[in-house]
Amino acid sequence: MDFNDSPAEAAFRDEARTWLEANVPTSEELEGLDYIEQAKLWQKRKYDAGWACIRWPKEYGGRGASAIEQVIFNQEENKFDDLPGGVFLIGQGMAAPTLMTWGKEEHMLRYLPKLASGEEIWCQLFSEPAGGSDLAALRTKAEKDGDEWVINGQKIWTSGAHYSDYGILVVRTDPNVPKHKGLSYFFLDMKSPGVEIKPIKQLSGDANFNEVYFTDVRIPDSQRLGEVGQGWQVAITTLMNERASVGGGGGGFGFDEILALARQVNVGDAPAIEDSAVRAKLADWYCKRSGLKYTGYRSMTALSRGEIPGPENSIGKLVGAPMMQDMASFGMDLLEMTGAIWDEAFAPLTGMIQAAYMGSPGMRIAGGTDEIMANIIAERVLGLPQEPRADKGMPFSDVPTGAG
Repeated sequence: MDFNDSPAEAAFRDEARTWLEANVPTSEELEGLDYIEQAKLWQKRKYDAGWACIRWPKEYGGRGASAIEQVIFNQEENKFDDLPGGVFLIGQGMAAPTLMTWGKEEHMLRYLPKLASGEEIWCQLFSEPAGGSDLAALRTKAEKDGDEWVINGQKIWTSGAHYSDYGILVVRTDPNVPKHKGLSYFFLDMKSPGVEIKPIKQLSGDANFNEVYFTDVRIPDSQRLGEVGQGWQVAITTLMNERASVGGGGGGFGFDEILALARQVNVGDAPAIEDSAVRAKLADWYCKRSGLKYTGYRSMTALSRGEIPGPENSIGKLVGAPMMQDMASFGMDLLEMTGAIWDEAFAPLTGMIQAAYMGSPGMRIAGGTDEIMANIIAERVLGLPQEPRADKGMPFSDVPTGAG
């Protein structure tokens, strides 16, 4: 494993850092804009200067950079706090790679540049109320009508649907074959007639994700990705990119923040950092963070050598998301009764602990639950036998639903 930049990588890092230092929006520039407007302003600035989605081919809005150069730019950009841009994660990190793998050239020329520039935002229409963590159990159906498909059903937990322009969608086109074989994959205009979006109020007070209902929604067959019945394979492309994008993410909250809190608050009459039990927990999290960091470096080394990273990316989310939740819960314990104060003007670390405490459980679900991730690592990385499935090989229409 090589932790050092090559001379070419170091020069690229200097170029990226210099541009970022000169162009990151100031608070005055962002004042008066909502988050979406702020994100679009920053994305367009990057795009105009050739720093948006830099690994993409130039004709699709990128600059044809290498994978390691994309990693370096992301590292340098992440050094700036609170930059807007999360609204593009699904479109650029999940939908775009799927379009590049399965789409037609006309799709890529039409949609990718507007994804790169931030002009259009995409969402992911996968999860369903009855499916749980089993994407292949989805029941939203599509029926062919001439050159169009008519969609009926419901999706849930759709992040950003209420402000998205387009969405990627998996539906059931054949209920008479085993569940993984009867799926097809489309993309659609979120303003299409028959699409109804209902935001879901979260524990944190936000409403970032939604229920989405489809009533006789028509999608042209030209907006299908892959063949009819090939939706599972296309969806796997999206999911693998989703897990790489989500990782163990926790926004601005992590080990450094819980360490800062331990220095600020007291346990008894002394700073919490001096308590042996607190120090033991911090040491455990520090070791985990270091393990994730150096596991990530393995991927970076592979990219730098022009290789494809191995399965180590699957570890990040399975370890990182529960760790974030544990740290947030411990932070609330350290705050004691003051943890009830969730006001940025009064709460330690501007309320970051409270926000992480409310939001961290969702990170253990987004991109695949802990159980799903453990199964993936067990079966596809370690080569262990698959779990028994009662519905294996059974036509989806014959799978018991539990109704009645």
